[in-house]
Amino acid sequence: MKEKVLETIKKYNLIENGDKIILGVSGGPDSIAMLDILKQIKEEKIINFDIIVAHINHMIRGEDAIADEKYVEEYCKKNNIECYIKRINVLEIANANKIGTEEAGRNARYEFFEELLPKKEANKIGIAHNKNDKVETIIMHLLRGSGVSGLKGIEPIRDNKYIRPLIECERTEIESYCEKNKLKPRIDKTNFENTYTRNKIRNIVIPYIKKEFNPNIIETITRLSEVISSEDNYLEKITIQEYQKLLISEQKGKIELKLKEFNEIDEVIKNRIILYTTKRLLGSTKGIEKIHIKDIIKLCHNNIGNKFLTPNKNIKILIKDKKIQFIAL
Repeated sequence: MKEKVLETIKKYNLIENGDKIILGVSGGPDSIAMLDILKQIKEEKIINFDIIVAHINHMIRGEDAIADEKYVEEYCKKNNIECYIKRINVLEIANANKIGTEEAGRNARYEFFEELLPKKEANKIGIAHNKNDKVETIIMHLLRGSGVSGLKGIEPIRDNKYIRPLIECERTEIESYCEKNKLKPRIDKTNFENTYTRNKIRNIVIPYIKKEFNPNIIETITRLSEVISSEDNYLEKITIQEYQKLLISEQKGKIELKLKEFNEIDEVIKNRIILYTTKRLLGSTKGIEKIHIKDIIKLCHNNIGNKFLTPNKNIKILIKDKKIQFIAL
């Protein structure tokens, strides 16, 4: 499996000489396998990089969570790896923000990783998502009515910062690696509780599809995601080219595009231009839904001056002087 991880690293240029990587390690099979393999690659000086471990105790599973914490700490101590542990009451955060515990836990983890990056002068964050996680994510997106981008699933590298060295490894391979190397990872029993959508997909939907329809469903959906990724990347290039042609001005808090020329382009690219412009302005497209994009296109097509839309509290779209103005609020 180490060779497969190394191939993935080289294929997607995940790790380069001089990198310093914060590894998110829960103590489960995926993250401890990632840590163990990267430790070996580092020790063998195949690539010259440093690793730091970050572990979050969500304070949900009581003694089990403390045992996970100690397991990660002891592994790092034994192997002389820098390790940072943080306890966060995820249930309190979820209740305070009126969000699910899964989302609250994910937010807490990423905030901790981001917090460590500048402190430790690191430049990348390693996450232990595997091929099964990717397929589960694609099925989740499909059930929620995702667009093309959602069907790419989890990408090997995002924002040139988040890397996933195990993304081409199946869960069974990871479990076999842990057993063979006597790692004795911690098992989160909540993964077997079918409370969350992901667990239902993992424990019910995929096994049913394997049994009744396609035993190779993981590979089949992975190939689909590769085709979609390739086509999506091509469309993104076209979008950037069209954006440059439409651009009048881009400044902090405001982007102006040519209205007439925008109305002449294909609707598929219009959708992408709106999302691309929003991301350049705000750094994210969160809160911009398909219905908002349709409304913005309609507003532009009507071509009536001084009309505007506020899809959410962060952005205003104004038609003025034959321009489309994207204004940060």
